[in-house]
Amino acid sequence: MILSPSDLRARAAGIRLACFDVDGTLTDGRLVYDAAGNESKAFHVLDGQGLRLLEDHGITVALVTARESAAVLARARDLRIAHVHTGVKDKSATLRMLCAQLGVGAAETAHMGDDLPDLPALALAGLAAAPANAHPWVAERVHLVTRARGGEGAVRELCDLLLEARGLRAAVLARFGVE
Repeated sequence: MILSPSDLRARAAGIRLACFDVDGTLTDGRLVYDAAGNESKAFHVLDGQGLRLLEDHGITVALVTARESAAVLARARDLRIAHVHTGVKDKSATLRMLCAQLGVGAAETAHMGDDLPDLPALALAGLAAAPANAHPWVAERVHLVTRARGGEGAVRELCDLLLEARGLRAAVLARFGVE
């Protein structure tokens, strides 16, 4: 199901909503608990910058995760992401709800996930992506498998693809003083 570079770029150019799983996609997938049972997560700064760039250039970002997590809410608040859905049992239903709410067609959505609960949303999305360390049953069913692993810049790869497909590379670089 992996797309050719030209087909991938064509799909990426039309994306208006980018949804991301958290554990294993925005993080390395490990769950860390302290002695009091508090969960912590590590997020990669490259991924956060990519998500912010999408939002700043008109692509809506949503986080859709099966787990309830204060760390996810804090990271989303830090990145000013308005569409955060935790404790989600049916990610494809959430994706359909977001499409309806935002007036976006399924073909205009991207979803990135790494494990079996992501499969229905990946099947619905116009552009399905997975990090390099995704479960093999997921990796064989997506349009793009990133070079980077989850929590190590995989999300940024998809963000950069979406921005470049829209012809925004020069505008992004110019924002940071590069011509």
